[in-house]
Order: sequence, then structure tokens, then C-alpha cells
Amino acid sequence: MFLFLKAIVFIAAFTAFLHLFGIFILGDFRSNSIHELRGDFGLDNFIEIFALYILLFSKRFLGKPIVEDRRWYYVLVVVFLLSIYLYFSRTMLVAFFLVGFSMLGYAKITTGTLKFIGFAFLLIGLLYAYLFSVKIDRNAKGVEAFLYKIKIAPEEIFETKIDRENHKELWDHWRGYEAKRAIALMNENPKSYLLGAGYGSLVNLKFKAPVGEKDMKFISRIHNGYVFVLYKTGFIGLILYFVFLINLYLKIYTKKTSEEAYFVDRIIVSISVFYFFSSLIITGIYIPIDAVVFILGGLLAVEKVEKDIIKLNQLSS
Repeated sequence: MFLFLKAIVFIAAFTAFLHLFGIFILGDFRSNSIHELRGDFGLDNFIEIFALYILLFSKRFLGKPIVEDRRWYYVLVVVFLLSIYLYFSRTMLVAFFLVGFSMLGYAKITTGTLKFIGFAFLLIGLLYAYLFSVKIDRNAKGVEAFLYKIKIAPEEIFETKIDRENHKELWDHWRGYEAKRAIALMNENPKSYLLGAGYGSLVNLKFKAPVGEKDMKFISRIHNGYVFVLYKTGFIGLILYFVFLINLYLKIYTKKTSEEAYFVDRIIVSISVFYFFSSLIITGIYIPIDAVVFILGGLLAVEKVEKDIIKLNQLSS
């Protein structure tokens, strides 16, 4: 288990150094816009978030740090934090806090957790009260552009009354438009609500949109993962998806045999919390470039092997 977690940290460190090298050496950080930086050097990399928390909590739960040299330990912490920030990704920002809260043990529902969640919602409410009280230019650069993206994030997901001919309105609410078209197609064939339209089915956007290397009228994947699963596999598939994520989450309530097992379960629970959120924004576990699923698969595999070893030892004794 230790070697697997160490591999995650070092792989993430390699990608973080590459990301920063690209931004500061290959790119022009001072003059490039956020859109240009993200387009040239990556939209996100969630493995860095999990690697950071594994690095921070390893000594506490595993008895020894992933990186023993204190200087390199602090270098990696700074590199991870800087790289995560410079992706300028709203999804990474929220995932950073959600995974952190989960790793700290706040995923388990208690009175203290509910108070903490209430306080978090209060802070979010104050943030949005501020964002809607000031004028933020949609075409701004730098931090102001990032704040504009944060400001429109809720309506981008849930707003579906969109004028397709108004490109500004359409792109600011693209996720909502995709979901709206998928639901409209399901309404044309109500039987699809049971078993879906099929995993190879496409969503008709009703116009050619610049969403890939060329303009596309039919797309295979949409950002809202819950609507995506519903459209492809119906309510049966969506229920199974929830069952899978809930089973991962419930590990927070199972009895642990050791601190190492407790640490592994915390990471798995954090991944489930991450997928509950990311499924609303970037298709969750079904996004093709997702790397978190490899962490999850590795942890579940190692956990299964260690349980089998314990059973064999019990039988032999």
C-alpha cells in the first residue's frame, strides 16, 4: 500500500513540475490570459489534489512520511499548491476543499460536521453576495476573469432557458443547454427513461457548435454526468451509479482494522465525494481523461489483496 501511495505522489509531482515549467518557461505568464494558459498547459489535473493530501497525511496514518527529506517535502507541498491554483479551474478549487474536508474526517455525518457544513455555506453565500454586488467584466483577464467564471457557475449548470442565437448567453450556460437537449430527446422517446438511449447514442445540439476540432451537431458526451448516465442507460443505470458511489462513501462508517486501513478508506471516501460533485460538472467517472479512477481502482485492489492475506493468516492459524 505504501509503495502504491508513494507512486501516486511522485507521478503527480512529475505532472505538477511539467505544468509549472510550461507556464513559467515555455509560456508567457505575464501577458497570457487565463484562457490561453489553460488551453496551452491543461484544464485540470485532479491527481495532484489527492497526491497533496496523501503527502500531508501519510505520516499520521502510515507511521512514516511519503517523502522523508523535509526540504523536498515542503518543496512538493508548495509545487502542488501552486500548480493546483494555476490551473484556474473552478472544479479543481471546489474539489480541493471537498477532498480536504473529507480527508479531515468531515465526510461522516455528525453534529460537528453539520455545523461545519452550515458555516461553509455561509461563507459561500457571502462570497456570492460580494460577487453579485460588484461589476465583473465578462471579457476581463487574470483573476477578474476567474471570478466571473465563479460568479456564473451555478446558473451555468442549472439555467436551461437559453437563447441559442445569443452566443454570449449560450456559452455562459453551455452545461445547462447540453442537459436540456438530452432531456428533450428523452421526452421524444419516453421508453428511454427506463433503459436509456444506449451508450453509443448521440445528443443532437440542433446546430453545429465548435466543441471539438471541428464544428459538431451531434455529441456523445455532456458535462452533466447525472443527465449523461440517465440519457445513456436510463433510471436503472443512474440508480446503479448512485449505489456504486454510496457504497464507496459508506466506508467511512465501517470498522477499521488498522490506521493504514483507515487512511485508505478516507481516500476512497474522498474519491466518492469528489465523484458526487464532479458528476454534476465534468461527467464524473465517465470523463475519458479521468485519472482519479486509477487511484480508486488501485486502492480497491490493494485493499482486497490485504483482506485476503488477513483471511489466509487466520485460516492457517
